[in-house]
Amino acid sequence: MHEDLPEREAHIWIVRPERARDPYLTNSYEQLLSEDERKKRDRFRLPKDRELCVLARALVRTVLSRYADVNAGAWRFVTNEHGRPEVDEPMSERSLKFNLSHTKGLIVCAVARDREVGVDVEDQERRGKLLEIAERFFSPSEVTALRRLPKSEQLDRFFFYWTLKEAYIKARGKGLAIPLAQFSFELDERRGEGIRISFAPELDDDAERWQFTALSFGRQHRIAVGVERKEQDAVRFIVRETVPLRE
Repeated sequence: MHEDLPEREAHIWIVRPERARDPYLTNSYEQLLSEDERKKRDRFRLPKDRELCVLARALVRTVLSRYADVNAGAWRFVTNEHGRPEVDEPMSERSLKFNLSHTKGLIVCAVARDREVGVDVEDQERRGKLLEIAERFFSPSEVTALRRLPKSEQLDRFFFYWTLKEAYIKARGKGLAIPLAQFSFELDERRGEGIRISFAPELDDDAERWQFTALSFGRQHRIAVGVERKEQDAVRFIVRETVPLRE
């Protein structure tokens, strides 16, 4: 018996890889993969990367099967011209839209029905020249807002922007074909408006079309999800943790 996925909800499924490290589970995940997915797994040189690939695909399959009377191994996928995967078979379940992201220590799958969805997760313990990255890829307003913050707050705000930007371009299904500097995010807690997006004139989109959420998972991970709105309806985000095939 499958679960409901109401039209005005987007579900966010999270798995911690260390909780799924079990030989029996790993073997079961392997059995779910298509031939193409096995080939993708085999392209990874390191065992930990192969394990992550297999678990990520198992998460997608088992999550989708929560909402449809379809065996987890029966799903077939196709990618668009920018590489975003979508449900191909069964055709009757193409209304299920999903997106996947993973980083060190966490895998996240977002799913919605009949509305585009994108998700990104990042390891906030990652270090690098983040301000230089921001100046290269972020919009001018985002760079200004970032620089105005105390240094102790800049790292968190950087990942706030980065994950939201990734979630948006993945929801659009165009990836980095969309210039990151042509849209901006703003968090206005004082006015109670939450996360707002705006677009440069050359980027043909409507801010009212999208709704976003950003959250932290522990101290290490930042997650953002973007979902398409219809007729300006509000979408409810539901976050759940899982271990595929264990529950």
